[in-house]
Amino acid sequence: MKSLKATGNQLADPAFQLTVLRQEVVDVLHLPPFHVKMQEVGLFPLRPVAPAVLQINVGKMCNQVCKHCHVDAGPDRKEIMTRETMQLCLNALAATDIPTVDLTGGAPEMNPDFRWFVEQITALGRKVLVRCNLTIIVANKKYYDLPEFFKKHGVEVVSSLPFYSADKTDRQRGDGVFDDSIRALKMLNAVGYGQPDSGLVLNLVYNPAGAFMPGPQAALERQFKQALLRDHGIVFNGLFAITNLPVSRFLDYLVESGNYAGYMEKLVTAFNPSAAAGVMCRDTISVGWDGGLYDCDFNQMLDLHVASTSQHIRNFDATALAQRPIVLNQHCYGCTAGAGSSCGGTVA
Repeated sequence: MKSLKATGNQLADPAFQLTVLRQEVVDVLHLPPFHVKMQEVGLFPLRPVAPAVLQINVGKMCNQVCKHCHVDAGPDRKEIMTRETMQLCLNALAATDIPTVDLTGGAPEMNPDFRWFVEQITALGRKVLVRCNLTIIVANKKYYDLPEFFKKHGVEVVSSLPFYSADKTDRQRGDGVFDDSIRALKMLNAVGYGQPDSGLVLNLVYNPAGAFMPGPQAALERQFKQALLRDHGIVFNGLFAITNLPVSRFLDYLVESGNYAGYMEKLVTAFNPSAAAGVMCRDTISVGWDGGLYDCDFNQMLDLHVASTSQHIRNFDATALAQRPIVLNQHCYGCTAGAGSSCGGTVA
């Protein structure tokens, strides 16, 4: 498979994605625009709280081409954060008390300055969280020591695993991904990740494989823990159940499969004010590979910059960002449906 961008798909264009979202939700289904729904529950304009996470996308290059990827990442994507931009991130971080840096991609480990960046962030006394697709650990010999590197720097590892069986995992992420993921998880377990009292946190991420919302997170976590321990001897700390948002490749899947209208109706019908109050964009600032600033990773992929005078990491202004209204659009229904969804799982 190739990325939407490489194949010239219209949905590689963020502006076209926003047009599709608007037309289907408002003009065809006659569902309320997201900001109207937020207004009804007293959450518009949505305002940030004190930032707890600086989420940094260090590049769209990835060793996988997953069917649900909202980043449209893959081996053919060459957008990579430079060390210069990383240094700007470090400068901004040093001027704040934001405690956690969430590194994402693509496969963040494929950025040539990834390890240097982790070392510099931890030197500032901040917690580092890495979103690892697992297969990168076994993709090439140069990555085999990643578990030891993560351990050395106390990195929290958040790993994608669509299901605890090969069939469902490979259908979403590609042939052989499940077996490689199990191998990588065993390598992480071997150095202490997920083990009781080790202090090395290993969390898994579950995304539904089709046009439906995830089940209850606690129940899914129990199922994953039982199955992975029984079948593979694998342990982990927690499971994040994340709703697929109608962005990029998942939006393309919904449109091509004829599931788009039904899926959006499900999300809108399941709107939960409690989840809306706890959305991740309120305490997160997202940084793009080129240094642009966004309210969240999904807004980043739709090219929806923050509504602030501070729109790039080079002129990061914590005071200005604290006063901004959060930019909303129809895709935001995905984060507010049911128990809610964030990069850390359910929120309600």
